[in-house]
Amino acid sequence: MKLSSFAIILAASAGNHAVNAFTSVSGTNQRLARAASATPAPFGVVIPTEGSATALAGRRRKGKKTYGKVNINKPSASSPVIKAVTESEIRSLFSLWNNALATGDSRIVAKRYAKEAVLLPTVSDTPRTDYASIKDYFDAFLLKEPQGTILEGDIRIGDGWAQDAGIYEFTMGATGDKVKARYTYVYVFENNQWKIAHHHSSVMPEGIDIAKAITEDEVRGLFQLWNSALDTLDSDAVAKRYAKTGVLLPTVSDVPRTDYDSIKDYFNAFLLKKPQGTILESNVMIGTNWCQDAGIYEFTMGATGDKVKARYSFIYTFEDGQWKIAHHHSSMMPEAQLEPVTTSADPSAVVLEDKDVKSLFSLWNDALATLDPDAVAARYSKSPCLLPTVSDVPRTDYDSIKAYFVDFLKKEPQGTILESYTTSGPNWCMDDGIYEFVFGATGDIVKARYSFVYTKDENDDTWKIAHHHSSQMPEEVVPKASLEAAVVEA
Repeated sequence: MKLSSFAIILAASAGNHAVNAFTSVSGTNQRLARAASATPAPFGVVIPTEGSATALAGRRRKGKKTYGKVNINKPSASSPVIKAVTESEIRSLFSLWNNALATGDSRIVAKRYAKEAVLLPTVSDTPRTDYASIKDYFDAFLLKEPQGTILEGDIRIGDGWAQDAGIYEFTMGATGDKVKARYTYVYVFENNQWKIAHHHSSVMPEGIDIAKAITEDEVRGLFQLWNSALDTLDSDAVAKRYAKTGVLLPTVSDVPRTDYDSIKDYFNAFLLKKPQGTILESNVMIGTNWCQDAGIYEFTMGATGDKVKARYSFIYTFEDGQWKIAHHHSSMMPEAQLEPVTTSADPSAVVLEDKDVKSLFSLWNDALATLDPDAVAARYSKSPCLLPTVSDVPRTDYDSIKAYFVDFLKKEPQGTILESYTTSGPNWCMDDGIYEFVFGATGDIVKARYSFVYTKDENDDTWKIAHHHSSQMPEEVVPKASLEAAVVEA
């Protein structure tokens, strides 16, 4: 009779033999007698004898391995243990999990895990340690229709447990994407079934800084998505091209637009001109889940036939499966706007010289030296936008800016501008470049890129910060230039 590898069953004898089956008994005759008088045990379960593979493995290992309250190395009279299994049988357990993924039912997937399982997903900081939290994770992951294949694996088998670790690759049926990750499964035998007690999935180390690959041509192509939205003349369609926390610094508005409603409001007016844009010059940078396109574009206004050039910068981030505009800065060409003040509609308008623009940084830096968050927040205009170096949250009012500097000033920062590029217009100016901070509290020295947009306060003729964007140096954020790997959410 041909038996499957999981179906080779030994049996326990009735009465006292059921207890003795778990104790070491000397004598060949006694062992043979017990085996001969055995009755079937549950499928896949074995009552080990002294010479069985499980018993021999138990003698080779020291220490206790427990799962929950069950000692899985030391069987008792009432707790059957799994027979010694093969590597191919352990590998086949992945197929059970993968088949559960194919159902699209998170409940079925969650049931593949043990009662006290731990799931450490690829892109979640939260360990999932029970049925509900594991199911919750797969509620989202299964929307991608994943199917996995093991590329490389290493198997270890112990007493009532087994481990499979290596590299697997997923094909996402919903998008066609293929992504690799490292995996570890630890299986235990629970309620007469092999279940997943531990599942750890992590991004491939050489691609850990990458979540979504994109080429320079593809970055430039993102402009066409925005331009096509303009062509619809629907301000809602245009506003939806921006990220949830997007910032728009428009060409002809002094007010930063930092949410959907204010961005939509700007395009309500701009779209009346029926604009269509063409990129004349483009410079692309690519980072971790972000990319930048900066240069010169030209618009043809269908309503009037006018042609207008402007400088632009788009910063895109990968959000909800799409590239969205996180930052959009559009400004008039400098040679067109740096004309004598007398040509301005406002004869009182002021255009600062480069040295005066650069000196505005010292006012902000002096405020930092006071270690007073109110003094720093007072350097910002009434409708400001601060995009801090280490916070994802735009700060758009006095209170939120002050709150940021409450913590930042504890480092006792003092800054120095290393590189500066200035632009000036009537009652506004911009300073972009690289600055370096020395933190008096720690002695640390940190470089960052900065953009300041200053505007002249109508009430007291002082210059205030209308926009401040500070970001880490790209080579520190993204140590690698290649875009070969992607994050796996499993």
